[in-house]
Parts: sequence; structure tokens; C-alpha cells
Amino acid sequence: MVTDITFQNICRIRDQISDGIVTTPVLDWKTSSGGGVMGGDDQVTLKLELFQNGGSFKIRGALAVMLNASEDDLKNGVVAVSAGNHAIATAYAAKSLGLDASVVMMKSANPARLAACKALGAKVFLAEDVDHAFEMVETIRDEEERLFVHPYEGPYTALGTATLGMELCDQVPDLDAVIVPIGGGGLCAGVSSAVKLLNPRCKVYGVEPEGADNMRRSLIAGSPQKCPRKDTIADSLKPPASAPYSFGLCQAHVDDIVLVSDDDIRKAMARLFSEMKLAVEPAGAASTAALFGPLKERLAGKKVAALVSGSNIDITTFATHVEAAGE
Repeated sequence: MVTDITFQNICRIRDQISDGIVTTPVLDWKTSSGGGVMGGDDQVTLKLELFQNGGSFKIRGALAVMLNASEDDLKNGVVAVSAGNHAIATAYAAKSLGLDASVVMMKSANPARLAACKALGAKVFLAEDVDHAFEMVETIRDEEERLFVHPYEGPYTALGTATLGMELCDQVPDLDAVIVPIGGGGLCAGVSSAVKLLNPRCKVYGVEPEGADNMRRSLIAGSPQKCPRKDTIADSLKPPASAPYSFGLCQAHVDDIVLVSDDDIRKAMARLFSEMKLAVEPAGAASTAALFGPLKERLAGKKVAALVSGSNIDITTFATHVEAAGE
């Protein structure tokens, strides 16, 4: 089956996964007086993917992969590795399709994510860190002959996230810029491909934490790189390495990558909560952190969409981050 990122293929995948996802809303961000939130005549829209099934965008790719696998591939179920969101999405998708699921997560994973996976019926394995987690998932895949649902790599993963880009372009036409958080790159790969296909003049900005800037390093090097450091509160944005397919799409379609600090992310979490009444995980606030940080001057007076990618976080951890922001 053809898996190029074309309009027809995105539409096909959107129709295919439609029963398992919701069309998440968009929300215009205005000041109390109705003006632009960045202090001018800007138009800022939030794409609220935190309201997606499973609490993040990840269900799109997970379903796309499973629905395009053969019966033989799925006969023993699926396995995934994740800091949490992809594990939840894989468990959710597997349950909806009547498949057995195992997920590998880090011992440091947020308790709310662990609980969600178990509640969805997935068998949870815990690893010391992300590198060992990927080793563990490969072992389970090989020994149990399960389908490995990769968290950010592959054409169906990208087509799944491309449905988000298409959805956004339908909801908010004629955007000047879209801001997308980058972990492994699967979200940005699909979204940027769809946005450039439907609105070629629109700029796509990727956002990474300062302590896990692997895609930026990979683009500078011209090839996928192993992540040399993983030091950030945004655990969804610290992959072990970039991967060829998602890297290639980001290389082709992302206009620039900017970095944000953990303090920037905490302040964005606090601002989203106080002004928009949204309680998001650190990765979900990365685009907002970039909007009011390194991209503020560049996007002044522009029509901009920022992706709020997820909100799988427990209330205690959320409160700790918001209090630390000092907002």
C-alpha cells in the first residue's frame, strides 16, 4: 500500500482512524480586552489535542499503524515503548481493536500514566531509563512475536499525525505559522508535511527543550543523531535518538527549530492554566513557551497556531511545576 504523505493518503488514514479519535477543538487566545495575546494585532489559536482520546495526539499514529498491519502481524498483540503518552495510546487503541498490549515505560514515568495503561488492560514493564526501555521492547517484540508500534518513526505514524495537521488547516485557514513540540519527531513530521501540502506559505516551527535538543542537532549534522543528553522536565520530549523517516520529513518541511528552558515551560504551564484554564503536561506547554519566548518577535502580528499536544500528568506534579514558575 502506498504510504507517501499525499493529500489522498492523509484523507484515507483520517477516514480509517475516524472511529477511534475525536476532532479536537481550537481556541482563540485573546486578552481580557479582546486584543492579541502577544500585545499587538496577532491572532493566536490553540489546537487542543490534549482533549484527544488517551489524552494526547499519540492515538492517531498508533491506530494508523495497527489498522494497516496484517492479521499475522497482530496475532500475538502489540508492544510499545514510551515515557507515557504513546503507551497510553497504544493500550487504548489495542483495547478498542480487541488486541493484547504490552508497554515498556521508564521507572520515572508519571504515576497517572502508569495507572492509565494498567486501567486500559495493558501489561506494563518498567525500565531504568529510555535506552534500556528500547532494548527491552525489542526483546519482547522478538520473543513474543508482537507488532512493535514505534512511538515516533514510520510512514503510518507520520500519516496519523498528518491528520492532525490537516484537521488544523481545515479549522484555521490561512495560517502564517504553526508551532509544534518535537520529541522523537513523529508529531512534527506528520503535521509539518500536511501543513506544507495544504498551505505552502505557512511557516512550521519546531520546539525542543534546551536539555534535549536532538532534532536540532540532527538537522545541523544532516542525519539522525543519538540524543547526547536528556535533561528536561518534559519527559515526552527526550527520545533516545532521531530516526530516519521522521527526520527526513522534518528536514524537508520544518522552517526552524527553537529551544525553550524548563523555566520557560513551567511559566507556559502556569499561563495556560491561569489564562486559558488548561492543565497541561510540560511537553504540552512547549509550543506556548516558544510563542512567548524565542518566537515572540518573529510572530508579532501573525496568524499563529500552537499545538497543545497532551495533558497526561497527575495533579501533584502539575501543581509543583506551576508553583515553581512563580507566576
